[in-house]
Amino acid sequence: MIFDRRSIRWLVLVAVAWSGQLWAGPDIQSWQTSKGARVLYVEAPELPMVDLRIVFDAGSARDAVPGVASLTNALLEEGAGDWSADEIAERLDSVGSEMTSSAHRDMAWVSARTLTEKHALTKTLDTLAQVVSAPRFDMAELERNRKAMLTSLSHDEQSPGSVAQKAFMKTLFKEHPYASPVEGTKESLTAITREDVLKHYQRYYVAKNAVIAIVGAVDRQEAARMAELITDGLEAGERAPELPMVSQLDAATAVDIQFPSSQSHILMGQPGIYRGDPDYFVLYVGNHILGGSGLVSLLSEEVREKRGLSYSVYSYFSPMRRNGPFLIGAQTQNAKAQEALTVIRQTLARFVEQGPSEDELTAAKQNITGGFPLRIASNSKILEYLAMLGFYDLPLDYLNVFVSKINGVTREQIREAFQRRVQPENLITVVVGNEQKANTVN
Repeated sequence: MIFDRRSIRWLVLVAVAWSGQLWAGPDIQSWQTSKGARVLYVEAPELPMVDLRIVFDAGSARDAVPGVASLTNALLEEGAGDWSADEIAERLDSVGSEMTSSAHRDMAWVSARTLTEKHALTKTLDTLAQVVSAPRFDMAELERNRKAMLTSLSHDEQSPGSVAQKAFMKTLFKEHPYASPVEGTKESLTAITREDVLKHYQRYYVAKNAVIAIVGAVDRQEAARMAELITDGLEAGERAPELPMVSQLDAATAVDIQFPSSQSHILMGQPGIYRGDPDYFVLYVGNHILGGSGLVSLLSEEVREKRGLSYSVYSYFSPMRRNGPFLIGAQTQNAKAQEALTVIRQTLARFVEQGPSEDELTAAKQNITGGFPLRIASNSKILEYLAMLGFYDLPLDYLNVFVSKINGVTREQIREAFQRRVQPENLITVVVGNEQKANTVN
C-alpha cells in the first residue's frame, strides 16, 4: 500500500491523538519521614538503578548575602564528615555512582544515581547522607570555590547575553528576594564569610525544609528506609518563611546598555505566573503558539521568517514560588534592534488582543501532547518532575492530567488570560549592544 504525504500526516495525527488519550503517568506515592521531610516515590523496576534528589528551600531568594546560597551548595561535596572532596569522589567512582548539586532562585538540591546492588547502594547512600548532613565547609575549599565563582562572574561580564539577563532580573524584581543574583556579585562574594555559609546551611538545610524524590528499582519499604537514612543526620528545623508577593509593573521601563558586540541582545517582559497558578495550562499553550514552539511560533514567523531580523526569537513563562518572569528574547544586528523591537511589540499586542486561530491552537495541542510522553521517558526526567511537584506542593496526579488539561484549553481562554496577565504597554525592555552604531547605521 502506498501513502501520499497527506495520508501520512493524517495517520501521524491520529497516532498522536490516541497516544494522548491512552497515555498515563507514573504511579506517585508520597509520605513524610520521621523528621518531617516530604518524600515522593515512583517504582521503576526496568533497570537495576535508583535516582535520588533532596531539594531544600535554600535558593538565592534566601540569601542574606548575594551568592551565599550558591557557595553553600557548591561546598557540600567539597568535604563532609571524615572525607575530603577527593575521598568523596573516590567513594562514588568506586561503585560507579554519580552525585550532582545546584542552587537556583527558589531551591538548592543534591542528586545521586547508583546501582541497586547492595554494596553500591549502601556506599552511595552513606555518602549522600554525609554530604547533606555533615559538610565541613573547610576554609581552603571555601576560598577555592569563591575564586572559581569570581572567575565565572568575570566571564559573565564579557557575555552580552549574561549582562542582559542580569539587568532584566534586577529591573524586574527590584527589592524582591528574586532580584538577588544567584551567583552573587564580585562585592558580595568577596564579603561572604564562613559564618555566613554556616548560618545559611543551619537555617535552611533541615528536614522540614526538604523534599526527597526517589525513582528506581526499589520497593516502597526500601524507598522509605533510604529517605530515613538520608535525613537521619539533619536537624528537623522548620520550613522557610513565605516569600513576599512580586509587584506588578505600572509603567514601561527601558534599559539600554552599551556593549562592544556586533549584535544587540533583547529581553522584554514582566512578572508572569507561579507554580500552581490557575492560568498555568492556558498560558502555557498560548505561549507555545506565541513564541515557545521554536521556528513555527508567531514571533519566529514575524521576526525571523518574514523580515530576517533574528535567527532566533522566543518567549516563555518561568513559574516559580512567586510570579516568575514572562520573557521574550531575541538577538539582532545593532542596526536592526529598533525594528526588531517594534515587530516584537506589535506581534505581542496583536496576540493579546486577538488570541490564536483555531488551526494554531490545534497544532499547538498536538505538538505539546504528542511530545509529552518523551519528556518523562527516563528515570532522571521523572525525578525532576517529582522534585518539582513536591517542592511546589502540586497535585500528585499532575502528570496524569497534563494531557487532558492541555486538550481542554480553548481559544477564548487563551485570549482572556493573556489580556488579564500580560500588559504590552508596561513591559521592561533591556537592550545590550552597540547602541551608538545602531543609531548611526541605517
